[in-house]
Amino acid sequence: MSDSAGSSSNYCYRHPNRQSYILCQRCGRTICPECQTQAAVGVQCPECVREGRASVPRPKSRILTAFRPDSGKPVVTWTIIALCVVLYGLQNLPVVGNYVNVFGVYRPLLTEALPWTMITSAFLHGSIIHILFNMYSLFIIGPLLERMLGRGRFIALYLLSAFAGSVAVLLLAPATAVVGASGAIFGLLGAFFVIQRKLGGTNVQLLVIVGLNLVIGFVPGLNIAWQAHIGGLIAGAAVAFVYVRTRRAAQKNMQILMVSLVGVALIALAIVGVVLIHR
Repeated sequence: MSDSAGSSSNYCYRHPNRQSYILCQRCGRTICPECQTQAAVGVQCPECVREGRASVPRPKSRILTAFRPDSGKPVVTWTIIALCVVLYGLQNLPVVGNYVNVFGVYRPLLTEALPWTMITSAFLHGSIIHILFNMYSLFIIGPLLERMLGRGRFIALYLLSAFAGSVAVLLLAPATAVVGASGAIFGLLGAFFVIQRKLGGTNVQLLVIVGLNLVIGFVPGLNIAWQAHIGGLIAGAAVAFVYVRTRRAAQKNMQILMVSLVGVALIALAIVGVVLIHR
């Protein structure tokens, strides 16, 4: 900032004796921690929070209540967990399980024939320990990120991270068949790291968690696709970087364009991977 340390702009507009360098993401006024309310990305002052709530239309039915932007219910996270659990049950049925595994598991060598498996594989799991570990991780970090970003951004982040995990496997280990939400979850971890850094939080514990999970991926005999972890982590961080750089309402179209470009880049890499396989 160009203002000097003693400038009044560096003090909370509601508490002039409290120095702060955090701005309301809507009106730009300086606000202290007591006056900050967490928004989709960044924080807002009390006046902007009241204005935002007043502009939200009342839901017309109970069903819509859970989908209000300020309801605080992590609907997307619960839906993903429920879908993974249901699909895991179907995977273990005698006949149905064969179809689910054939048309849902990602096998890089069959990318051209079954391209949708690059996404569907993120909703399937190989064992009870596998699904329990991944769903527990999603249960911990999913609601937090979903409330911070909003449902639309969270869905885009999750799916692009899952896709990036498959792309990384395609490029780095094309002979490996993979299932699991690990790539998508690493994407959430990467996104949380970027957002937390932007908001001035500490990342030490998060870095330890990510580091341990990456190291585990290299342990022989565990059959963990570390390639998917790295792909998801990079994509999640990239998407979150777009989010934090395009936070204002006027930048909505730019945000959609930039996130779309991340998806286009991943598709281009997938095409390169398919071409390399068939050379």
